[in-house]
Amino acid sequence: MDVSYDGQRALGGFLRARRGRVAPEQAGVGGAAGAGGNKRRRVQGLRREELAQLAGISVDYYVRLEQGRATQPSAEVLDALARALGLDAAERRHLDTLAAGRHEPVPATRIGPGLRRALDAMDRLPVFATDHRLDVVAWNRLGAALMGGLDVPGRRDPNNARFLFLDPAARGLHPDWQDRAAEAVGQLRVSAGRYPGDAELGALIAELGAESGDFRRIWDSGEVTMCAAGRKRLRHPVAGLLELDFETLHVPAGPGESGLVLHVFSAEEGTAEAAALARLT
Repeated sequence: MDVSYDGQRALGGFLRARRGRVAPEQAGVGGAAGAGGNKRRRVQGLRREELAQLAGISVDYYVRLEQGRATQPSAEVLDALARALGLDAAERRHLDTLAAGRHEPVPATRIGPGLRRALDAMDRLPVFATDHRLDVVAWNRLGAALMGGLDVPGRRDPNNARFLFLDPAARGLHPDWQDRAAEAVGQLRVSAGRYPGDAELGALIAELGAESGDFRRIWDSGEVTMCAAGRKRLRHPVAGLLELDFETLHVPAGPGESGLVLHVFSAEEGTAEAAALARLT
């Protein structure tokens, strides 16, 4: 199955994927006789006419949205669709990006000396930086050691998505591999929506779709993720299983540049994880 990103049809594809994830009974339409409750459903999730009814728009207009024949829906229509589909903040923002149809120019990635000094100064914490394609473009020594040897040439692919889906070592490093994989796909989808003209990003998505059934499955679900904060588990060959807090810090982009994301891991003082990070340092 071929996986690629078609910017012109992205809105319809996203709506179809999210429609398929809404349980009819959850939306209050599954048991109604008029909605076909007594008939065997041939589609997963909501039917087009059910979603249109929930959103208060005509079925014909919704069909045209999915088929890419209607463009730039109003804010009121987007609000209604977001409510009917139960979109979270990240998904709604992505919906707005797709609906606007404005293609941002593909940015360049630049690592300035100030950022490198900042990474090196954070020597007690594992830190690495990624661009919009999930290429790991900078790190400090502890970040390199924690994430599978980023500083060793040939040890692991520098692209996090390619590493997750095509390198068996990723499942050993990430005990919660399914969660990490879904995050990566969701972040790539957001980037593809912002930069549909990025040929390198499109090639990466096509490559992963051709090589990984797991990637195809998650991509088809319409997963959307924004970088956030929380806790992650990692398994290090020396430090063992670690459960670390993480924060994502956004580095503003200069003109024509890509804003980077810093991934910062830490542990509360006095914990086994803090002692393990100190040993790695």
